[in-house]
Amino acid sequence: MKWLIVNGDDFGFTNGVNRGIIDAHRRGILTSTSLLVDRPACEAAIAVGREYPALSVGLHLELDPNVPERVIAEAERQLAQFVERVDAAPTHLDSHHDVHYDPRILPQLRRWAASIGVPLRGQSPARHFRKFYGQWAGETHPEQISVDGLLRLVDAEVGRGVTELTCHPGYVEPGFPSSYAAERELELRTLCDPRLRDALIERDIQLIGFQDLPALVRGAEAERAR
Repeated sequence: MKWLIVNGDDFGFTNGVNRGIIDAHRRGILTSTSLLVDRPACEAAIAVGREYPALSVGLHLELDPNVPERVIAEAERQLAQFVERVDAAPTHLDSHHDVHYDPRILPQLRRWAASIGVPLRGQSPARHFRKFYGQWAGETHPEQISVDGLLRLVDAEVGRGVTELTCHPGYVEPGFPSSYAAERELELRTLCDPRLRDALIERDIQLIGFQDLPALVRGAEAERAR
C-alpha cells in the first residue's frame, strides 16, 4: 500500500499563509501542517486549526545549527510553547528550511525526538521528499509546482509505505516577509486542483496525516509478528 502525507510548512508565518494552508486542506490534498510558535500569526493559526480536527499539526522548529550546544534547549522551549498554546502534543516535528538535516545537529535532534516519542521529518517511518518547490537562484519555476510537475514527482518518489511531501501554500499580502512569495499561490492552486485526487486514486495512493502514522506503524508491527 502507498500512503502519502502532504504537509504544509510555515503555519503561523502570516495570516495569508494560514489561509492558504487551510484552503489547501479544505479544498485540496493537504493533510498536515507544521506550526511556527514564535511568529505573529501563530495564535490565529491555532484558532483556525481547531476548526479542522482532521488536520495534523506538528511543530516547525526554528533552529540555528551554528550553535549546536543550544539546539536541544531551544527545541524544548518551542515544544513547551506548542503544548501550552495548542493544548496537545505535536503530531510530528520538522524545521524551518529543513535545518535539522544539518549534520551538526541531526544526531542530537534524532535522539531528542525519539525520547519524546514524536516523529522527526526524514527520521521516521515516513520517507521525506522535498522537490515540490518552485524557486532556484531567485527565479520562479512554475513548471515544477504545476499539476503535471507534482504528478511527475509523485510517480518518481512515492513507493510502498508512507511518504511525506512538503509544500508551502499561501496567499501573499503586501510586504510579505519572504522571497518565496508568488510561488506559494501557485502551489495552492495546484494542491486544490481536482485532478490530483483522481490521479492519486488511479495510482492507489491513499492520503493520510501524521496523526494516522502511529496506527499504521502498530499495524505493520502486528503483521510482522504473525
